[in-house]
Formats: sequence, C-alpha cells, structure tokens
Amino acid sequence: MSLAFLFPGQGAQHPGMLRALPESPSVSAVLRESRSWLTARGLPTGIDDDVALRDTTNVQLALLIAGVACARALTDDHGLAPQFVAGHSVGCFAAAVTAGALTLPEALAAVELRAELMKEACSRGDWGMAVVTGLPARPVRQMTEQLHTDVWMANINSATQTVLSGSRAALPRAAQAAEDAGAADFEILDVAVASHCPLQADSASRMAAHLAALPRRPLKCRYLTNTGGRAVDTADAILTDLAHAVAHPVQWYDATRLMPELGVTCAVETRPGHVLTRLNAANAPAVTTLALQDNDLESVVVRIRRHAEHPRIMPE
Repeated sequence: MSLAFLFPGQGAQHPGMLRALPESPSVSAVLRESRSWLTARGLPTGIDDDVALRDTTNVQLALLIAGVACARALTDDHGLAPQFVAGHSVGCFAAAVTAGALTLPEALAAVELRAELMKEACSRGDWGMAVVTGLPARPVRQMTEQLHTDVWMANINSATQTVLSGSRAALPRAAQAAEDAGAADFEILDVAVASHCPLQADSASRMAAHLAALPRRPLKCRYLTNTGGRAVDTADAILTDLAHAVAHPVQWYDATRLMPELGVTCAVETRPGHVLTRLNAANAPAVTTLALQDNDLESVVVRIRRHAEHPRIMPE
C-alpha cells in the first residue's frame, strides 16, 4: 500500500473545527503549541469561533492547525506514515509540515504572512471566489478571457469543476456566462479574497522572499505541487510551490490524477471537510479515499491497515 494525506483549503472551515478534532496525544500537543504561538503573536486563541472565522487570517491558520494535528495523530499516534502529501491552496502548508519541509511555527508564521498579504492585495475593492460545475476547464478559461473583466480561473479541481477568482461586481457576469455556456451550477464561496490569480503577484514575490530565508531539510515523503500538479522530493521545490501558488491556479485535477500512476492506493483527507474525498472519487477512483470529517480516527486507522493487508478489497 502507498498512502497519501490530503489537506483541504479555504472554504472547508466551520465554527468549532479545532474543538471537534479527534482526541489524541498528538492533537493535544499541536493545539498547545499553536495556542502558545498565537498568544506570543498577540493573536486570539479562539480562531475557530464563528466571528473569528470571518477573518481570512484566522481561517487559514485554523486550517493549517487542523491539518497538522490530524496528520500527526495518524503518524505519531498510529504509525501511519504517508508516502505522498497534497494540500489544496493553504492546505499545502500543512502538507509541507507533514513532509518535513517546514516546522509548525515556521508554517504558522508563513500562513499568517500569506493571509495578511492576500488581504492587502484585495483591500482596494470587493473580491471573492466561485465554483463552476459542469464545464471543462478550457471553455471556462475562454469564458473568463472573453469577459474582459476582473475574473480569472483559480483552481482546476476536476474534469468538470473549476473555481474562479474575481471582483464581486464581475462574478455575477461570470455566473451568467457560465449558465449560457451550459454550466450545471455556479456557487459563490465563503471566501473574502481572490486567490490564485494575478491580483496576488506581489503576495507571491513577498512570500518567496520570506521562505528563501528558511533552512532546507531532507523530506519524509514526496509532495504534490499546487502550481504544476507534479510530485517533488526536495525542500526547495516545496518552498517554491508554497511561494508562487498564491498567484497561480491550483492544478488539483492533475495532482490527483497522478496519484494512481505514482502507486498511491489509499488516501486520507484531514479535517475539516470532505470535498477532496469527493473529488478523488471522480479524479482517481482507483484510490480508496477516506475523510476524517466523516469517520472517527480509530475506524480510519483500522480501515487503512485492512487496506494495507488486502489492497484489492475496498474498506467498508
């Protein structure tokens, strides 16, 4: 068996997400370390409260903490080491910690900076993101180009699901264009910034400068990039991806389609959410994917071990 950990990005958050994490020694340790870091920075420790989650910085920090906590519960408490990690958008920082490219404090500092830079880039205007379902990527890209306005393709999640970033004024025009093109659905996301688009070019440059100062470490596993949807095995390649992904579309479809070719047979999506699990069912149906959001930690561990012993049998 070859195991992958998947880490969700912004949009998966919900109030109380950190309090709902599974009980385990490693989860408790990650929460203590994170609260200590937040306190030292003068930030609120209740970053997963309803009001707190209205702020992009709190959302991204909470997602990082949840992802690292779940991964360490699987690796340190239950001995399930992944051969691959992949994070969607800000989830890539939890993937980088799990791969060994970043420490948790380094990732917390980088994610705080990333979120603040993203908010700064969007401070002059009203921005957001939306999911387009039912159209391939090419017509969606053509549609954004033909609109001649502030709308860009931000994520390619599957063969028929993409995400747009743009101004709140332009997104309704994109919705109408998507409907005219035959889209099945157009949904505005609970995201207050425009990610993975040219608006974030300066954010990417400043992130690159920040990450350049960090040490390069040997990795524990391979990492699937956001910017290219490819597997890399050096800290340099991971940190480059972390820096530049904020201004480039997330190639999630390519990354997940690659997993079976790399030998991945089982994947676990960390809390919160299960969107990546559902995408994997479409993108990589040969990979057994389990969401911690939908299953308790102990049952996921049992099912992974059963899958390791009998890889041809799908866990119940």
